[in-house]
Amino acid sequence: MLLTGVWPWIWFNLFVLVLLALDLGIFHRKSHAVSTKEALIWSAVWISLALAFNAGLYFVSGSEVALQFLTGYLIEKSLSVDNIFIFVLLFGYFSVPAAYQHRVLFWGIMGALVMRGILIAVGSVLIEQFHWIIYIFGAFLIFTGIRMGVQKDENVNPEHNPLVKFVRRFVPVSDDFVKDLFVVRREGTLMITPLLLVLLVIETSDLLFAVDSIPAIFSVTTDPFIVYTSNVFAILGLRSLYFVFANIIHKFHYLQAGLAVILCFVGLKMVVSGFYHVPTWLSLLFIALVLGVAIVASIMRARRRAAEQVSAKVEAAVTSRGKP
Repeated sequence: MLLTGVWPWIWFNLFVLVLLALDLGIFHRKSHAVSTKEALIWSAVWISLALAFNAGLYFVSGSEVALQFLTGYLIEKSLSVDNIFIFVLLFGYFSVPAAYQHRVLFWGIMGALVMRGILIAVGSVLIEQFHWIIYIFGAFLIFTGIRMGVQKDENVNPEHNPLVKFVRRFVPVSDDFVKDLFVVRREGTLMITPLLLVLLVIETSDLLFAVDSIPAIFSVTTDPFIVYTSNVFAILGLRSLYFVFANIIHKFHYLQAGLAVILCFVGLKMVVSGFYHVPTWLSLLFIALVLGVAIVASIMRARRRAAEQVSAKVEAAVTSRGKP
């Protein structure tokens, strides 16, 4: 049995809307700083829902479709790490209070779901009508992966964002945050708050990331429903993932290199798809292996650096004691 027709789309999107309504309307109705424990719980919830959906696909459509979803989900989940780097930089740059960050991410992800749905629909039509475009997607991913692997860390300056410049030029912006509001009225003038500026930068940044991640999932399957659902589940868990890794993401030194390898791999897979089909299980194994190696190597490096710092402090203390 295959998931065809309009009803799977309707039921899935209704399910997502219910989850989002429960999230914002009940569990996060009041703005508060999300603790690591709370973020871990929510991360487990979103991952469990994705795996439950994957199990449902297995029983309804078979192992190959389920494997495609799981591989696509893992690709999108890993590539979303770049979003977390941007979130950390943006919240630090604008000095967004911790209590308001979840609200910004919630609406940012709502916008991301809409934009990615449109991009997936366009990509599916293009691939169906012009199959050769998949080779262009592949070449683009290889180029992006190489660029990601060789580029150094860049500072993000939101004030240089064209959308932020445009908004500041034509719309008055308040100097401070007003609780968790995006728009306020002061002395009869309608103004936007810096919180809305943060949201606008997040939306434009995600649009750029989607240009990389969506073609990457098309390397696994061209079924728009599988591409869409795997993308949605990965995005839904992005907020909680941010609150888990926000304070330690800088320690994963080799993660960007791992993501670069993954992008190059999926791009190469698309380029050679005309004469060789890489099995989905092999793609899943390779991506999981690369992520595992990058994470373990990063943890070992962080521990080695911490040990070196402790040794340096001890040596400095001993030297200072030995001075007259």
